[in-house]
Amino acid sequence: MAETTFMGVPRDQIPWFPTIDYDKCTFCMECDTFCPHHVFERREGDRPLAIANPANCVVFCRACAKTCGPDALSFPGKPETIARIKQIREGASSK
Repeated sequence: MAETTFMGVPRDQIPWFPTIDYDKCTFCMECDTFCPHHVFERREGDRPLAIANPANCVVFCRACAKTCGPDALSFPGKPETIARIKQIREGASSK
């Protein structure tokens, strides 16, 4: 399987994926039901939802957060993520 890249950077090096605020999350699972990329995983226990496949998240997509009624999902800032991608690219080109 070929390595997935975004803007010339390996996807698994880009820190773009949701964070769950468990104080707000009601575990309605709307985000998991909505997301076709299998970023989330349903589990047993006190926290029945987890980010299991962060590299599956499409960079700059926030659609799952829009399905979240209690506003329990957050993402990194887009400007910071772009800066990080550029930093990784510059580091790769200097090797």
